[in-house]
Amino acid sequence: MAKRKKKIAILIEDLYEDLEFWYPLLRLREAGAHVVVVGPQTKTYFSKHNYQVKADISVDQVKAVEFDAIIIPGGYAPDRIRRNKAMVALVRNAFQKGKIIAAICHAGWVLISADVVRGRRITGYMSIKDDLINAGGLYEDKEVVCDGNLITSRVPEDLPSFCKTIIKKLGYSPT
Repeated sequence: MAKRKKKIAILIEDLYEDLEFWYPLLRLREAGAHVVVVGPQTKTYFSKHNYQVKADISVDQVKAVEFDAIIIPGGYAPDRIRRNKAMVALVRNAFQKGKIIAAICHAGWVLISADVVRGRRITGYMSIKDDLINAGGLYEDKEVVCDGNLITSRVPEDLPSFCKTIIKKLGYSPT
C-alpha cells in the first residue's frame, strides 16, 4: 500500500534567506512530499540576493488542516510574515492542530507572534535569542531542537540536520 504524499507549506515573503527557502523545498520534494509555496499574495517574491519565487497560493486560500507541516525560512522575511495576521494565524492554527512547524534563523519571530514558544525548547539565530527567551521559550544553542511538533534551527549551516529532522518527523526516510 502506497504512503500518502505529505503536503507541506513553505511560507514566503520578500527578503527571505535563499538557502533557508530553497534547501528545504528541494529536500522535501526529493523525499516525496507535495510542497506548496504560500505567500500573503500569489505573486513573485525576492530573496536577499534577488532570487525569485512565485507563491503557488495566497494565505487567504488555505487552511492549516490542509497541511502536514509548515516550514518558515529565515532572513528578513519573518519580520514581514509576522505583520500579516493571516500568516500568523495559519502558523498558530497548524501548531494547535499538532502539525509540524519548522522554523530556522529569524523565523522564531513568527513563532513568537503566533504565541507558540512559551514553555517550549527552541533555538534560533543568536540575535533573536533574547526575544525567544522573553516569549517564554527555553533556548538551546544547538543546530536543531525538536520539541513535540516544533522543530527549530539557527543558521544555514544547520540546514542538513534541520531537513533530516523534518523528513524523519514526517515519516519519510532521511537519506
